[in-house]
Amino acid sequence: MPNRATPSAEPARRPPFTRRRFIHAAGGVAFAAAAGAYPLGPARAAQELNVLVWCDHADTTLLRPFAEAFGARVNVTEHDGAGSALAILERSRPGDWDVLVVDSVRVPPLAAAGRLAGLDEAELPWDDIFSGVRQPELHDLGGTPYAVPEKFGFNGLAFNAERVAAADIGRLSALWDPRYAGRIAVYDDHIAVIGLVGLALRVAPAALTVERLSAVGAKLLELKRLAALIGDAAAVQNALVTGAVDIVAGGGEFLVAALMADNPALDWLVPEEGSIRWGQAIAVLAGSNKQALATEFVKYVLSPEGQALLATSACYWGVPANDAAVLGPEQKQALRWDDQPEYIANSHNPIVPDAELDAAMRKVWAAFRDA
Repeated sequence: MPNRATPSAEPARRPPFTRRRFIHAAGGVAFAAAAGAYPLGPARAAQELNVLVWCDHADTTLLRPFAEAFGARVNVTEHDGAGSALAILERSRPGDWDVLVVDSVRVPPLAAAGRLAGLDEAELPWDDIFSGVRQPELHDLGGTPYAVPEKFGFNGLAFNAERVAAADIGRLSALWDPRYAGRIAVYDDHIAVIGLVGLALRVAPAALTVERLSAVGAKLLELKRLAALIGDAAAVQNALVTGAVDIVAGGGEFLVAALMADNPALDWLVPEEGSIRWGQAIAVLAGSNKQALATEFVKYVLSPEGQALLATSACYWGVPANDAAVLGPEQKQALRWDDQPEYIANSHNPIVPDAELDAAMRKVWAAFRDA
């Protein structure tokens, strides 16, 4: 990650391994420090843009065309979730930040709190955005868009197709099949995996309650008895690649799509019962004094060319929200492009729990990990 000191920033903390960090941490991106700048363009750039984003936006191949086209310096700071992004914003001064990328499900409270600038509907490629991820209930407020979906993917199942047939794990029930005892890894993300186990019990994330968690917890403990590993993205990916496990519960394109060209045994799918869909959105911050340039950055990221580069970032791959993204045949195959309409329809937004439900979910997850 790059190293750029902002007027109110404290020394950056290295985020933990998550879905969004594991490829980046392995050295796939040229940004090595915790926060910093991408100084393309004139040595003394006429304008600068401060962006607070996931690590996939720090990829030089994504930033270079914009920086050179606008003679701009793009100052990139990475966050590892809405909580850390909000903490950075809270200790910053108005105007410190221009662009924010955050989970789509976290946009509504930010827009309602006046953190985000309204966007001009006519400047955004809505006709090209997958209809299932458009979700105005998340990205709009009062009929005005405040963020635009830019990239998404799925917490479903990743697997080794040479050892496990897709037809055999087309249903989540395969995770409890004794044939796979000791061959399953579980991605350490309590929101995603609790949601996935809920789907196995026919409980959608939006219907999850504290009372229904007891059944989910019992089902998790059954899974623990069959699992060989519970780990972060790097750990479960390594276990799958090395053959230590054959299935990753909660895995998806973010684990294997970037590796499939070199390792065609790797694959992923959304099972019949559905999956949890992660999605991220890009917005202009209301306090920015460079809103015109920030809007141009948003438009660039959403362009067919920008979307292709973002989707295949060295940090982690995901599905571009713009279905006109300029992807090659192998990239589309790895992202299961032809399955996207079905996958989107058969997936759910992650739950954003209230304090009571969040505490109960964390308790269930701790019991699962410690069993």
